Amino acid sequence: MKIHDMTKGNPWKLIFLFSLPLMLGNIFQQVYTITDSLIISRTLGIQALAALGSADWYDYMIICIIQATAQGFSIRYAQDYGAKDYVQLQKSVAHSIYLCCVITVILTLASILSLDWVIAFLQTPSEIAWMTKEYLFFKFLGLICSMLLNFTSAMLRAFGNSKTPLYAMFTSAGINIALDLLFVCVFHFGIAGAAVATVISQLIGGFVCLYALKNIAFLHLSKTDFEKQEGLNRELIGLSVPMIIQNMLISIGGIIVQSQVNTYSLSLIAGYTATNKLYAALELAATAYGFAMVTYMGQNFGAKQYSRMKEGLKVGLLIALITSVIIGGSMVCIGKQATGMFLSGNAKEVAEANAYAYRFMCILAFDLPILYVLHVLRSVLQGTGDTVMPMVSGIAEFIARIFFALLISKYIGSDALFWAEVVAWVASDLVLIYSVIHKFNHLDECIS
Repeated sequence: MKIHDMTKGNPWKLIFLFSLPLMLGNIFQQVYTITDSLIISRTLGIQALAALGSADWYDYMIICIIQATAQGFSIRYAQDYGAKDYVQLQKSVAHSIYLCCVITVILTLASILSLDWVIAFLQTPSEIAWMTKEYLFFKFLGLICSMLLNFTSAMLRAFGNSKTPLYAMFTSAGINIALDLLFVCVFHFGIAGAAVATVISQLIGGFVCLYALKNIAFLHLSKTDFEKQEGLNRELIGLSVPMIIQNMLISIGGIIVQSQVNTYSLSLIAGYTATNKLYAALELAATAYGFAMVTYMGQNFGAKQYSRMKEGLKVGLLIALITSVIIGGSMVCIGKQATGMFLSGNAKEVAEANAYAYRFMCILAFDLPILYVLHVLRSVLQGTGDTVMPMVSGIAEFIARIFFALLISKYIGSDALFWAEVVAWVASDLVLIYSVIHKFNHLDECIS
């Protein structure tokens, strides 16, 4: 069981090598996400793909609440581990387990009961609305599996282990592909089969991480660790809630954009969906660097290694910018072929959908450095325990996104729906740049 103390050693090597398995893990995650879409599109048709895309942002919001919960708790683990306070670390983990169970139950009920209202709000075309509901119902029914995978992965990352989450994602991807083919192509379970395949694969990935956690010498929970510690639950919730609100606001903004997309033709909906299915491919290195920065900053903040934090910030930004240029350029070159993989059916509809998809892809790819800076700066703040200013940046994203979707789209049409993403990134970056400068000025005072 390999864990890493990031308070010692070369920041370049630590951050990049920690990020590399996470990038590979994200690639495997995209493999089974893309496989879902490809199998559904090729087997069930372009309407089924539009059904998946019509509620993409709501699905994203629910999953992001789970991810924010796990990631928020892991900030405390990283700080306790950096301070080498293993007694407190075990208490933090034990209290988090209880909170995760409560949050998962509430979220499962809320997401399932709100399905009809959300689908109506999104103005989902009636011919695909039933497929959208069926897919999301089965996926949300298995949110406990998503929480298990995200919670255990976040804990491992907090201890500097990014390899086991990679193995878990690799296992999940393989199982998901196999079950997709079995449930959709062989048993003909339809769109529900793809949802169930994803849930089962997440469950098995969670067990892989859980097995690794059992082998950590300093992490053996006892009954006393679950006994109430005054203020601990409040502190853990205080770390996670701003991150949850941040992700919800970003997602609600996306839902509003999607509601406007759904008023256009099925070709535009399908094209928008095809690019969104590759959105995470554009972002996969950014999220990996983000996780790396949270762990690096959290451990060094806990150890009061403030000079190393400043060095890590510079390293993280430089690596992120270089990577974003490489990925963005690559997607411009292969974007039309990549989005075309998801589209099948009438030749005219496919050509029209792919034209929309490639235009959206180019807009995102050319402006990718803005997104990568966002991920690094947001994660730097979160690693220090500041989850409030990243939440404020989420508010800025929300305002910018809906402004373009609801107002500017009246003047420039569908292009505003594509540019809404980039404008939202810029708004968030402005908040984060100010916050990081203020935070590190304060750390300079601590050093002096």
